[in-house]
Amino acid sequence: MRRVPLGPSGLDAPNVTLGLMRIQEKTDDEVRELVRTARDAGIDFFDHADVYGADLHGCEARFAEAMALTPSERAEITIQTKAGIVREGPYFDFSYEHIVRSVEGSLRALKTDYIDILLLHRPDALVEPEEVARAFDELEAAGKVRAFGVSNHTPRQIDLLRTAVRQPIVANQVQLSITHAPIVAQGVAANMAGLEQSITLDGGGIVEYSRIHGITLQAWSPFQSGFFTGTFLGSSDHPELNEVIDRLAAEYDVPAIAIATAWITRHPANMQVVLGTTTPERVAGAAAGSDIPLTRAQWYELFRAAGHRVP
Repeated sequence: MRRVPLGPSGLDAPNVTLGLMRIQEKTDDEVRELVRTARDAGIDFFDHADVYGADLHGCEARFAEAMALTPSERAEITIQTKAGIVREGPYFDFSYEHIVRSVEGSLRALKTDYIDILLLHRPDALVEPEEVARAFDELEAAGKVRAFGVSNHTPRQIDLLRTAVRQPIVANQVQLSITHAPIVAQGVAANMAGLEQSITLDGGGIVEYSRIHGITLQAWSPFQSGFFTGTFLGSSDHPELNEVIDRLAAEYDVPAIAIATAWITRHPANMQVVLGTTTPERVAGAAAGSDIPLTRAQWYELFRAAGHRVP
């Protein structure tokens, strides 16, 4: 498992991580097998959010109950969680009160004294950077959160937070897969008239901005065709792409899912892939793509086969 820098924090992390948004209904044995498979593959980084599960903090609590980590076991892993979504609205809330209350709930649910990384979960249009800064300062000073980041934020939204927040933004978790790659594709076809791919979205330059500022991009839904529209792997909707994936999988002697992972981890931005599966075999297969050395030609062949234009 290849490890990458985690933003400007001086820490490193595996470039494939395990997201746990679907574990609330899993048994203790199922959760432990999933985590054990991840650990065996070199994954010691686990992604949560307060809103994951049927109940608030449900998946965090399920993880803690199933794993029953000792202090030494807790120290061996990185736990990341998120705050900012209010499901009952639904709406977003980056107020001081909501952030602190969410973290306190996550600490109780996870049965831990500290969160390694806290992400702000989707942008709040009513954000007041000074409120976020106050929450971050208090949580850091109390030792309850060690590093901070964002999810689904544009460069300008991050810059706005930076007007008050003094802690480094170590990560930005965004949707990215071979088929859902606007943050990559728009740069490849920039300034091409009449081509939808060339339209600048989300403030533009998310990948470049992250590289310039040392922010680690974390790719969620790495095998989804679009926004929760099903996987492209083996899909009849993507015959050309799957033909290329299957050929490269045979060449590298790995499962097809590993090639989908490798397309993301090959990028020099040192991105992390966030797995959302609860199937241990898929975790192991995806992790096998951590360090596959796709050539430029292979990377672009996958890109074109997914329907993106290469001028």
